[in-house]
Amino acid sequence: MVVHVVVPTLNAARDWPAFAPPLLASLPPEQVLIIDSSSTDQTPTLARNAGFHLHSIERSEFNHGATRQLAAELLPQADILIYMTQDAILTSPASIANLLRPFADLSVAAAYGRQLPGVGAGAIEAHARRFNYPEQSEVRSLASRERLGFKTIFISNSFAAYRRSALMAVGGFPPHVIFGEDTVTAAHLLMAGSKIAYVADASVRHSHPYTWSQEFSRYFDIGVLHSRERWLHESFGGTGGEGKRFVVSEISYLRREDPLRIPSALIRTGLKLLGYKLGRSEKNLPLGMKRRLSMHGQFWIE
Repeated sequence: MVVHVVVPTLNAARDWPAFAPPLLASLPPEQVLIIDSSSTDQTPTLARNAGFHLHSIERSEFNHGATRQLAAELLPQADILIYMTQDAILTSPASIANLLRPFADLSVAAAYGRQLPGVGAGAIEAHARRFNYPEQSEVRSLASRERLGFKTIFISNSFAAYRRSALMAVGGFPPHVIFGEDTVTAAHLLMAGSKIAYVADASVRHSHPYTWSQEFSRYFDIGVLHSRERWLHESFGGTGGEGKRFVVSEISYLRREDPLRIPSALIRTGLKLLGYKLGRSEKNLPLGMKRRLSMHGQFWIE
């Protein structure tokens, strides 16, 4: 298989010392494409010096779906496209090879790896990774929605691979989403009859210490996505049950690991719910307010 790694970047110089070495140890540099959004630090120079291919775009042109689709179109020779983010750190040179393993099954159109907490991550971040990325691998099909509901289309482009032919057959990544292009694409692939693999032994370290405000804004954007892509819920069910399960699991985990964080976790839960509900109602909000509430303010153009 012809494999290429795609990494959208913006001012990635701070992440580079941790990010680049394990990637360079995993595959030849010419198999890496950096899509850079006009960084103002040394990112373009670092990418060239590493031997990576570099394609620059204007910062205003970046969109989570459209930019990743651009990469797919720039790499027509690829059989498999692996998408990463600049802060996802491979834990082993074997992670790339392990992520590719499920594609031996021609019905598998996408695979994503396990995300472990970043070095120094707090208990709230650590639990989120433990909850969403378990130790057991699995392969999902459309039939999995009977058991997993909305969780069936969970995937993360922080470390995910796609069979290019299958990706293009469903129209590629959606070009005009606020984010969640991976979720939308996973749904399209499953509904087209393909399978998606979760590969627990293909791992990266990747987590975010979101503030309360950032948690609110992130869930506002999730609400916007679900409002604009209502067919996701119609096809795969709601998220309420999974949300309740997460909260119960989180409180149980924090009670053992860091009980002083429980009040913060409860506040975050309230802010997530509020942000999500506002996002679901975004059609009723003025444009200026949506810009202020969103984590992706550049999405909101006149």
